[in-house]
Amino acid sequence: MNKKNIKVNDLIFQTVTKIVVFIIILYSLHLFFSGHYTPGGGFIGGLMTSSALVLLLLAYDVKTVKNILPFNYINIAASGLLIAVLTGLGSLFFKVPFLTHHFKYVDLPLLGETSLATAVLFDLAVYLVVIGVTMTIIQTIGETE
Repeated sequence: MNKKNIKVNDLIFQTVTKIVVFIIILYSLHLFFSGHYTPGGGFIGGLMTSSALVLLLLAYDVKTVKNILPFNYINIAASGLLIAVLTGLGSLFFKVPFLTHHFKYVDLPLLGETSLATAVLFDLAVYLVVIGVTMTIIQTIGETE
């Protein structure tokens, strides 16, 4: 009997993965948004999101995850790079040094006084690049087997 053709049904692992992936992604978003005042930000948030997606790849197979999340991760990384460049160029329009950070306190409904910062855009770019590059590498490795 050829063991390569046998697919193991890991029902418990797949069920727990659905819950844990949700928790990991919520925590990665918390890390992303708290990165300006505490340790965290786009890089660690992107790594946490990628780890959740890798957990999905372990519980299911590459084909199933591609059907669930039909993203081209190379395009995600490219859009992150584009946002990073545009963030840097935006500061040049206001005649300040490249990638200069600016923030403003705004009174938002339901949230109250909130600080809006341009560094969030750069963190978003880093977040997208990390997810795009990590998942491209991991899916490339996974598809060769």
